[in-house]
Amino acid sequence: MKRLIFILSLVLAVPAYAVQPDEMLSDPALEARAREVSKDLRCLVCRNESIDDSNAELARDLRILVRERITAGDSNPEVKQYLVDRYGEYVLLKPLTGGVNWLLWGAGPLMLLIALVIGIGYLRKRQSGTETPVVALSEEEQTRLKEIMGE
Repeated sequence: MKRLIFILSLVLAVPAYAVQPDEMLSDPALEARAREVSKDLRCLVCRNESIDDSNAELARDLRILVRERITAGDSNPEVKQYLVDRYGEYVLLKPLTGGVNWLLWGAGPLMLLIALVIGIGYLRKRQSGTETPVVALSEEEQTRLKEIMGE
């Protein structure tokens, strides 16, 4: 029975948000939009955490700014664009895939492909390489070897 209660408490647990009651908007529709926007924005202090989940002061300021922009009448993309213009693309949890970012998105697979080509080339060269012939010792070298070995 205890296990069942424990499992149910884990399954039914809701995520804890860092949004303070004084930050919340009175209109539930606007608050839902603010949550939708802020879940895609990165806390610049905590790194890979959304501003909705972060307790940092800067995250609080960003949450308030998002709510101010929404109450001013901005659409969700306009709010995100405002923050990108102000803080840079790093503020987005999911970076854009256009422009120069294609270089970043494509660099990993490109490097993997280059490494595979180099590795296959190395293995083929190593496999098809000829062995160096073993040269027998001359009479003089054999005599000298016997002297050294004490025979």
